[in-house]
Amino acid sequence: MNKLGTINPISQTSVTEIDKVLEGVTIKHDIVSDIDTPKAYIKKKMDMDYVEVGYMKKIADKHYPGWSWEVIKTEFAGTQAYVVHGRLKWYDSGIQRTGDMTAAHRIQRKRGTEEYVDLGNDIKAANTDCMKKAFNMYMNIADDVYRNQVEDTELTDKQVADLIKVALGVSEEKASEINIMVEEGVIHGLNYKGALAKLKRQGQK
Repeated sequence: MNKLGTINPISQTSVTEIDKVLEGVTIKHDIVSDIDTPKAYIKKKMDMDYVEVGYMKKIADKHYPGWSWEVIKTEFAGTQAYVVHGRLKWYDSGIQRTGDMTAAHRIQRKRGTEEYVDLGNDIKAANTDCMKKAFNMYMNIADDVYRNQVEDTELTDKQVADLIKVALGVSEEKASEINIMVEEGVIHGLNYKGALAKLKRQGQK
């Protein structure tokens, strides 16, 4: 902002540089999200899959070097759980980013008593759970395990060509119809196989 209080315009060069950085962020997160978590690091508890924190730290070290974790606040939620508020800091294509997360872990007591089984372990588990949630939420680590992967809906040139080729086997009118459906996004990556199979059946009649 200059002395007159007006905002200086952003140069085209700056806009281009920003776009490149943001594109790099998107590409990095897509790469990490698509990583298949080795089965050796996937565990199960109460029929729910989860990933060991050591593996998530390893992926964070490789793809987001320089990250850090800070516990902002901890507290007991009544007598049943321990709550952690943590903060993850990391670098994305040169940009320093910050994301907060909270998690609660149930406090284990000996049956029929008010005596803790292992309070220290419960506190440690609450922090670990919080860190893991942040790794997944902000870095896309273990998206395959936590069901956060998003399939690409864009068709490849080959997929479009295959659709048109099979549609031509039905009729030129059908090929034109399919081309319009592709352009309007009616046929996309998620329903491509079904659309192609349907066209093949129509061509066999």
